[in-house]
Amino acid sequence: MTISLRGHHLLCILTYAGNGYSPSFIENYNKIIPRIRDEDILIVAGPDDICMPLLGEDAPHCLGESVIIRDSHALEAVSTLMGWPVEIGHILRLDSAYFRQARWAFRRGIVRAACVGCEWEQLCTRIAVDDYASTFLKGSDGKN
Repeated sequence: MTISLRGHHLLCILTYAGNGYSPSFIENYNKIIPRIRDEDILIVAGPDDICMPLLGEDAPHCLGESVIIRDSHALEAVSTLMGWPVEIGHILRLDSAYFRQARWAFRRGIVRAACVGCEWEQLCTRIAVDDYASTFLKGSDGKN
């Protein structure tokens, strides 16, 4: 199967620790996280598989202009990190090397332009400073 992810979720998955906008959002995210390392990722514009539980709300957060801008900043940062363009429509397979490099860059603030103004920014910073110990995304060895 393929997981659809929008740009900024390439960063959010690095620090996801079971927090979210609603119980249904968290439940959905918890089902997606274990699949991230083993399935293809399709980069999409707008709402993705993680956003789905929010789409039934009045004025869903995931359709906001600030979120769309966040996606653009994240894709730019991830492209620089990976050394090649990561764009809408691309299919990726995220491996251990990506997660090591991305978490290293995230902790040091190198790929954080997309995080500016995000309500989760402080939580994600604390998680990164704590060496991602509380995150749900684990390696094949069970470690972060």
